Amino acid sequence: MNPGRRTPTVAQEPTKEDEADAQAHQGPVASGRPWSGRNINFVTCNATVDATPLLKGLPNDQCHCPHSGYVIKGEVSYTVNGVEEIYKEGDAFYVPAGHTSGATAGAEIIQFSPSDLLAEVEATIMRNMQAMRG
Repeated sequence: MNPGRRTPTVAQEPTKEDEADAQAHQGPVASGRPWSGRNINFVTCNATVDATPLLKGLPNDQCHCPHSGYVIKGEVSYTVNGVEEIYKEGDAFYVPAGHTSGATAGAEIIQFSPSDLLAEVEATIMRNMQAMRG
C-alpha cells in the first residue's frame, strides 16, 4: 500500500434529478468521479438500451473511448468490428475504442474510462438525446 496515494471515491447513488430524467427518457443513470485522468462511473440502466444511435457524430459513429469494468447486475454488450461480446453479472470486461454498446433493463456496472475521451463521448450522447427529444 502506498501511503501517499489517495483512494478514489465514487458517488454511491445518483441524484433524484438524475433518476427522474433517466426514467422519463428510459436512459441510463450514471454517477462517478474523476481520478488520476480516469473516470470511475457507476451506471444503472432503467430500460433495455442500444446506445448506437446516441453515438452518431463520433468517429465512425462509434465510441472512441476504451472502457474496463465489472458487471454488478444484468448484462451489457459491446460490439467491436462486427463481433458482439456479452458480459453478465460477475464478469469483468475491457472494450477498446471503436465500439457500440447496449444493456438490459436493470443492468448495473462499474466502469473505468479515460476522462478526456469520456467527456467527448458524453457531450455527443447528450446532443443526440436532446435532438431525439425534439
